[in-house]
Amino acid sequence: MVNISRIYFGIASPSDHLRYRKGSHTRPVVVWNIEGRCNLNCLHCYASASGHKKKGLTRDEARAVLDDLAEFSVPVILFSGGEPLLREDIFGLVNDARRKGIRAVLSTNGTLIDEEVSQRLHDAGISYVGVSLDGDGPVHDRMRGVKGAFRLALRGIRSLKRAGIKTGLRFTMTKRNYLEIPSIFKIAEGEGVERICFYHLVYSGRGRQLMEEDLSPSQRREAIDSIVEKTGEALDRGYMLEVLTVDNHADGPYLFLQLLKQDRERAFEALELLSLNGGNQSGAGIGAIDEEGNVHPDQFLREITLGNVRERRFSEIWTGQNGILEWFRSKGLHVKGRCSLCSFLEVCNGNFRARALAVFSDLWQEDPQCYLTEEEIRSLKRDPEG
Repeated sequence: MVNISRIYFGIASPSDHLRYRKGSHTRPVVVWNIEGRCNLNCLHCYASASGHKKKGLTRDEARAVLDDLAEFSVPVILFSGGEPLLREDIFGLVNDARRKGIRAVLSTNGTLIDEEVSQRLHDAGISYVGVSLDGDGPVHDRMRGVKGAFRLALRGIRSLKRAGIKTGLRFTMTKRNYLEIPSIFKIAEGEGVERICFYHLVYSGRGRQLMEEDLSPSQRREAIDSIVEKTGEALDRGYMLEVLTVDNHADGPYLFLQLLKQDRERAFEALELLSLNGGNQSGAGIGAIDEEGNVHPDQFLREITLGNVRERRFSEIWTGQNGILEWFRSKGLHVKGRCSLCSFLEVCNGNFRARALAVFSDLWQEDPQCYLTEEEIRSLKRDPEG
């Protein structure tokens, strides 16, 4: 994640202690796709979720995983799906995680959330809920494949807010909806939402079918510029909004280069924070468990299975001898193409491997979504104060 509020505008955020710290991230944030089913049919779903029920972990198996994650000192579990609220024991699992000292957050499409569900989430001890929105009304419904999805998601957001739960929006950018960015800011402020995460498209699951609908480099710059502009406007009005971009660490160098044109000192302060963050943390600062218990370097790389929690504990899988994980943790040593030549490699860590695998069938090839120019990727090496 690249925190625009922090990097560009200097506004501290609650998760800074996790995002900007020295040393390796030995205990990962775990994305747990706890439920494979979904009540929607989203065009960009990285998990290819559908209404078909998969053989997921039993309650006892899930509790055993939570015991291990707690002993392993995992700081955060992100319960995701599919749609995690389709799992009947989700409230109990959230409560179990909280009681074991793990911060529990939820990623949802929001359509199943009403006053009762919000209260149960609150009572279970959920820390944060991210609700996916792809634009205003009709745009969202088309992306989600169900008419009325926007109305129900908005109901969910309002119910969460009334229950006193910190709530954010999650927006995945494509050619179909990136011009909706101003609308997302308007919705966030109008509903009192504290956080927006703008996701770059990852070519995984059904997202592979949208590669031709991904933003061009110029559109991506336009999108980031719009996000920065709208964030600044909100902050100027006194609305303390945390805004992040997700799944493309080229955003960090891009913001640094924009700041460099305005305030050199602030730019290098931002660069130091980006360096502390270290860019993509797949296989190091983030790991994933899918609905069947398979462990992956991140939630998008389902082609790479490191083990299964039914057979070995997550902590053993994560700390065991594994060549793939060692490569992921080598700070970009194995990346190829433009990534290997980039002066910002230590800042982005080679960006997203799932896109390289999807486009080039090579896990370590350059990320095809990097939108920096040839001059920009070499600019830091030419700067004596860099």
